[in-house]
Amino acid sequence: MAHAYTPGLKVTEKTLIKKDRRLPLKGQVIVKKGDKVGSDQIVARTELPGNVQPVNVSGLLGLLAEDVPSHMMKKIGDPVAKDETLAESKGFFGLFKSSCKAPVAGTLESVSSITGQVILREPPMPVQIKAYIDGQVTEVSESEGATVEAFGSFIQGIFGVGGETNGDIKVVAADPSQELTVEMLTPDCKGKVVVGGSLIRYGALKKAAEVGVKAVVVGGIDDADLKKLMGYDIGVAITGHEEVGLTLVVTEGFGQMSMAGKTFKLLKSKQGLKASVNGATQIRAGVMRPEVIIPLGSQDAGSEAVKEAGGMEIGSAIRVIRQPYFGKIGKVSALPHELQQLESESHARVLEVTFEDGAKAVVPRANVELIED
Repeated sequence: MAHAYTPGLKVTEKTLIKKDRRLPLKGQVIVKKGDKVGSDQIVARTELPGNVQPVNVSGLLGLLAEDVPSHMMKKIGDPVAKDETLAESKGFFGLFKSSCKAPVAGTLESVSSITGQVILREPPMPVQIKAYIDGQVTEVSESEGATVEAFGSFIQGIFGVGGETNGDIKVVAADPSQELTVEMLTPDCKGKVVVGGSLIRYGALKKAAEVGVKAVVVGGIDDADLKKLMGYDIGVAITGHEEVGLTLVVTEGFGQMSMAGKTFKLLKSKQGLKASVNGATQIRAGVMRPEVIIPLGSQDAGSEAVKEAGGMEIGSAIRVIRQPYFGKIGKVSALPHELQQLESESHARVLEVTFEDGAKAVVPRANVELIED
């Protein structure tokens, strides 16, 4: 049977999901193997060193650098409050003294008799890593983090913004082609993962954030609306750290694009269930897609075998990712082995796709992505 490999997006009703929850620095892991955890439960924590704040005591007090240590009012390692006196000149007969105050709170880390500067270290910043999904801890790496596993539905989008969040799924669109409008965002959407259809515009995004929606999952968005929401153009970079009031997952692409029927149907079937959502996207090396995870609980775990990610074959669902068929969804109907000449006169491997309306087309394999079951 003809077979080809093209990486694609996963839209799977039941699969085993593993999430590594790692600290940026070594710290304390506060769960153990076998623990059941909730998405908001903290699994590990550490402290990042505080920022360094240099203070030019020599210049501020008019001292020689070598004289700074003898004018310090604090010792190395002492805690220092903001505006507390760090050093003081002796003045004339005890008069006309000058003082140097701490610009920030922290700890006195060093005093240099070479440069005349002292270094303040601001308080450490606590970092806590949450489980992100409801599941079970299956592996613990001492001082580094843990792996959380869950059995459930897994949907990848094509682009997203905003970080990890969770909420119950609320489908507000009647079908995958319907635009998610301001009128659909009622107060009962607060705290929910709202699923729309083909498009969301800037006004509806702002309304969603005002209502308190945790995340929006929709087929498409205009790049002008996205720029207006962000306040700047998003280039080829990693997203997921934006502070826009909600997390956005776009499942199909830019412009008005109906959500794939399979994706919409799956989300609709999970209405009311809790979902974990992450808009983080990375286009280049180390591709990362935005995702929606719906844990189903262990009672469903044994009902279906976990299907490993495979390659493309006759019947595989695909999405075309370049013009002239950009965004169209269909199934592979032929995978010819031979290279074929393209309009550009170059030669490439192609496939034949049968679109949902029955039309057929031949496109380069590099122009499609697999929609994995």
